[in-house]
Amino acid sequence: MILVLMGVTGVGKTIIGTLLSSRTGWKFEDADDCHSDQNRQKMAAGIPLTDADRRPWLIALHDRMLHHCQKGENVILACSALKQEYRELLAGGFAENEIRFVYLHTNAALIKERLRSRHHPYMNPDLLDSQLATLEVPSDAWPISVAGSPEESVEAILARMHEAGLLTTGAEKQ
Repeated sequence: MILVLMGVTGVGKTIIGTLLSSRTGWKFEDADDCHSDQNRQKMAAGIPLTDADRRPWLIALHDRMLHHCQKGENVILACSALKQEYRELLAGGFAENEIRFVYLHTNAALIKERLRSRHHPYMNPDLLDSQLATLEVPSDAWPISVAGSPEESVEAILARMHEAGLLTTGAEKQ
């Protein structure tokens, strides 16, 4: 199973993914680690990525996800996946029960407040507005509010995972 934590910058994909990984024992990967140097430089300069910039990155992520699935590994992937076409590219070739998107969301004011207090090596906080403009809210993802603490968001995801049969009782770590 591949669980994709998606949403705009600043919603907590990495921290929630790390916490969720520690609770489930599933491998965690951050899609940001797969960006090209050119993409990182653009983002650091506050230049939004284009679809052409993102396509090779998304293809590389898709290939990694397929590799994990073929090895029978459960993986949590933090990836913005802002547009439906990006999610379709990522999900291509997967059975419905092999991939699940989790849409992390809250209001823009709270995201901006959180972005002011964090440092990211290349994700410029000024890109939030372009990401919000690009975001196509998914209709088929689990919507999870991140208005509270990361731990509360993790609990909500764990509950959804249990409901979907992705975790059995006692399978998570405390």
